[in-house]
Amino acid sequence: MGMWIGRNRKARVTYGFDEIALVPGRVTINPNEVDITFRLPRKNAEPLELKIPILASAMDGVVDVGFAIAMNKLGGLAVLNLEGVQTRYKNPQEVLQKIVEANKSEVTALLQRIYQEPVQEDLIAARVRQIKDAGVVAAVSSIPQRAAEFGRIAQESGADVFVVQSTVSTVRHISSEYKSLDLEKFCREMRIPVIVGNTVGYDVTLEIMECGPAAVLVGVGPGAACTSRGVLGLGVPQVTATVDCAAARDAYFKKTSRYVPIITDGGMSRGGDVCKALACGADAVMVGSAFAKALEAPGRGYHWGMATPHANLPRGTRIKVGATGSLKQILFDGSQNLVDAITTCMGNVGARNIAEFQQTEIIIAPSIRTEGKLFQTVQSVGMGTS
Repeated sequence: MGMWIGRNRKARVTYGFDEIALVPGRVTINPNEVDITFRLPRKNAEPLELKIPILASAMDGVVDVGFAIAMNKLGGLAVLNLEGVQTRYKNPQEVLQKIVEANKSEVTALLQRIYQEPVQEDLIAARVRQIKDAGVVAAVSSIPQRAAEFGRIAQESGADVFVVQSTVSTVRHISSEYKSLDLEKFCREMRIPVIVGNTVGYDVTLEIMECGPAAVLVGVGPGAACTSRGVLGLGVPQVTATVDCAAARDAYFKKTSRYVPIITDGGMSRGGDVCKALACGADAVMVGSAFAKALEAPGRGYHWGMATPHANLPRGTRIKVGATGSLKQILFDGSQNLVDAITTCMGNVGARNIAEFQQTEIIIAPSIRTEGKLFQTVQSVGMGTS
């Protein structure tokens, strides 16, 4: 398997969203009659159901309390970053304004200074309660090193979902400088669903699933604002990463009869990318840049990667995506219309639900976005804009 890249060394060929296409089915279905519900398993309770299989990334430029409320009311789920400006500052709007107005050459250093302010435990509780007071689902996240501490506070404050997220997640993390999170113990002791990420491999996904999480996030460095792939050289294109992790999910289900959903996280800027992620095996997707364009997003048309403020090695940059419309328009109306993209695609391939969509025929098609699109490219319209 793989191709020779030099003497005695092979490399596996992998694929991203722009290199594949989905094949129309022999039977088509009315898009209004397909089921796109995403179900997140819960302990001793019925699954948490989302009407649409889309989560908003836990980035400060994307999700604040108001955005989280709006997203859940529209059927999705937004994850609030417990190590962001919302929990470090009582008035995060002032801080966000400084980030938005900062000079390009100074913004990374500014972000590093801003995120040196310690997280305040009372603000964690306050933000969770603000979301819950609106009568919606509260999902929050932290890095593994703070998960035990923040998970307890979030759960006691009423959070419904906790996400443990890092650039690369493994069960066997080795460190002599700090105590590593016992992932199995954490998942066992938390009463609410725990989502763990990020990963891109078959074996490591199996090991993570054996620790008892409710779902696993897939993707290392594909985000629009993330530069981990360039800075660290790490990553697997999202099509291959999703397929590999879906295979681990299916193997784990066959072995244990416990289904652990996978959520493809990052690298999807268009509805077609979301459709391809689901067809490749994802049960849901996590999106950042598309939602950063929403009028409700706290970044006001900008967003920045989660590792941008890293004290030692920033791996992200502030990018301008512009504010193109309301969250409702991005999900259900306008040119992006992510939800109708999913249902229409499912109808065209003949899939009645996400499980059937995951069986769609896929072809390698690197010319799928350029074939016959010369005039769009020349005029920078439609598919020729990126």
